[in-house]
Amino acid sequence: MRALTRDDLEGLDRLLAPTDRLLAEQYPGDDGARQPVHTVYVPADRYTPALPREWGAAALDAVTAHGGMTVVIRELAVPEEFAGDVARLVTAKLETEPIEDLRLDLEDGYGDRGDRTEDADVRRAAEQLLEAVAGGEAPAFFGIRIKGLERATRERGIRSLDLFVGALLDGGGLPDGLVLTLPKVTTVAQVEAMAQLCDRLEQHHGLAAGRLRFELQVETPQLVLGADGTSPLPRAIHAAGGRVSGLHYGTYDYSAALGIAPGHQALDHPAADHAKSVMQVAAAETGVRLSDGSTNILPVGDENAVRAAWRLSALLTRRSLERGFFQGWDLHPAQLVPRFVANTLFYREGFAPAAARLRAYANGGDGAAGSGGAVLDEPATVRALAGFVVRGVACGAVTETDLTLATGLDLAALAALARPAHATTEEHA
Repeated sequence: MRALTRDDLEGLDRLLAPTDRLLAEQYPGDDGARQPVHTVYVPADRYTPALPREWGAAALDAVTAHGGMTVVIRELAVPEEFAGDVARLVTAKLETEPIEDLRLDLEDGYGDRGDRTEDADVRRAAEQLLEAVAGGEAPAFFGIRIKGLERATRERGIRSLDLFVGALLDGGGLPDGLVLTLPKVTTVAQVEAMAQLCDRLEQHHGLAAGRLRFELQVETPQLVLGADGTSPLPRAIHAAGGRVSGLHYGTYDYSAALGIAPGHQALDHPAADHAKSVMQVAAAETGVRLSDGSTNILPVGDENAVRAAWRLSALLTRRSLERGFFQGWDLHPAQLVPRFVANTLFYREGFAPAAARLRAYANGGDGAAGSGGAVLDEPATVRALAGFVVRGVACGAVTETDLTLATGLDLAALAALARPAHATTEEHA
């Protein structure tokens, strides 16, 4: 005989209703949309629709100048069993999609050029982006980084945001893939202010509520640890009403603010790891994406300097991937080479074991063989395995043919494994 009555259960439902709302509204999980593997930053006045092609060609020229792709991937310690696939896939990537995400910079990489010049550059950048979209030359993701909302740059940053959105709409509408970046964030109030700006622009232009979203650059210690001893980062994410799309680590501003000597300012410094760990926990299950920052060691100069920079970039990229940061920044065309080599190798190395485990799970078997015996995967692990392979397909490291042959699944079935709760919701919608 059951002791609990329907009234007991309904009472618990009422008690837990706020928790249910919190999880549904504030922690919806990843939405399954593609995340780029990098963001390329260029000063806004230097952009033309041809820029991605030019960067891809420059990266391939750098490879040729240093012995060709086979030599380069050997230098980057790609194991022989993966060398052929990595060489082929990275070459194709540089030829077809050298830039996944492009940010036209109006902040540190642009500087203060006066209102007249910046106004003209903002309008021109919007026009050029629309031209690129119309001509099929735009990256999958693109947008601007405005100046921050500190007192000294606030008016100029707001003005550029206003002009940019208006120019896009005057030219035909807001294109898919649009991304806005807010730098130098120190307080939750600045995030709330940016959200209000977006809301006001949507109302003025008749846009759907929530159409404008933005990334936060985490490059000040005040955003990682506030004066009250707590981290403002979780509050910053939730204060924006779903408008925050990403957290991007700013290597050099953050390091400098902590007083780290210039020669030791790097993505793998312990202070950087601490900040990124806080970012990771704050963003977990919110749907907000994470990006690591940049390295300022550029692959330029003589052969030894270029190869050393490539090895460093590849190591840092791999390190970020292993720590759950699937995106980073690139500042020079030749940095695309180690970026794509490291990404392709990461997913190619992990694909076969992940595919075997996914196939076993999908077939209802007893698990895939692993080191020391069979692996019996729980649903949470299957979600992680499927998400890993989805990312590999999205960046071109794994083909859909590879996927089907290895797992027996198509991309839609894989996506459903990666996000089962969302798939169930959509089926019943």
